[in-house]
Amino acid sequence: MITKVPEGDDFLKPCNHQLDRDTETPKVKANLNHLRMDIAFEKEFMKSFSSNVVPPNDIGVNFDDIGALQNVKDELKELVTIPFKRPELSCKRKLTEVCKGILLYGPPGTGKTILAKAVAMEAGAYFINFSMSSIPPKWFGEADKYVKAVFSLASKKAPCVIFVDEVDRLLGQRRENLKGQQATQATLEIKNAFMKHWGLLLKKEKDCVLVLAVTNRPFDLEETVIGQFSHRLLVGLPDVQSRAQILRVILKYKDLDGVACMADGYSGSDLKNLCIKASLRPIMELYEKDKSERDAALAEGKFPPAPYVSSDVRALNMQDFSYSFEEVCSSVSSESVGMTELQQWIERYGEGGSRKRTRDSCFM
Repeated sequence: MITKVPEGDDFLKPCNHQLDRDTETPKVKANLNHLRMDIAFEKEFMKSFSSNVVPPNDIGVNFDDIGALQNVKDELKELVTIPFKRPELSCKRKLTEVCKGILLYGPPGTGKTILAKAVAMEAGAYFINFSMSSIPPKWFGEADKYVKAVFSLASKKAPCVIFVDEVDRLLGQRRENLKGQQATQATLEIKNAFMKHWGLLLKKEKDCVLVLAVTNRPFDLEETVIGQFSHRLLVGLPDVQSRAQILRVILKYKDLDGVACMADGYSGSDLKNLCIKASLRPIMELYEKDKSERDAALAEGKFPPAPYVSSDVRALNMQDFSYSFEEVCSSVSSESVGMTELQQWIERYGEGGSRKRTRDSCFM
């Protein structure tokens, strides 16, 4: 009599099925199901979130790319760069352990986001972008699991910076939402989950993970959220010396003090737009000259002249900037309601309030 023996996995399948029936209690089955669901969730999470994770060498900006803001850069070096790169130097004293929460705040366009990226690169840290807009709607029903996965990923990638852009949208005071109660409830669940897992991070003293948030509206944050940030650094509008430094970084010119004096009240973003507008003027002049000469030659039945090249573009002059100032104005008004609220918030929550000298601003 010959008995056929199943080959490969076919031989094990009946055994596995019998083992499942004999040993799996309802509790064990439930645990296995939860484990399978967690594995599937983590796989799906990594697939959808991977674009928000940037290795330090791919960030592409450092402190040298930022004009001015030396005081803030020095503070961030003390708070982030040194503890992340040399944790053994900071761990012996509790007061100098790794910082878990920093808020960069100030008017729009002053360079807060680029500064956050630069400090991550300087510290050799992964950069995780987290904001309301980065969360796919399908995850709104699983806020706690999603946020937990973000913080877990940050711990695995440590040293790591969790960057929260427009933190007032994520952790701001609850307000009526134009899209309805469902959207408001989803936002609240994400906020509560973020605060919960951030609180757990604060207890992990040796984890090199930092929540670095930026906002133009710090006055929209709740007291409990403000208290989580151990350091709150103002990134304000640049003074004349800082504006000159920013212009030199943008244009690589040395003598721009006159333009800096004329740009009172301009943010770093405004200065960049000003330089773009001024730089376009010589290009447009050469383009119109090239077109005019070409049309004239063709009208006379002649061969058109060789087109001009980039080396033919003339250097910038003050007339270009005078034209640019007529087209590009300051985007921030010192008399606006937002600036008034910001100043009041600085007095109450800023590091040192009115006792601390206002820091210069920056921009790439």
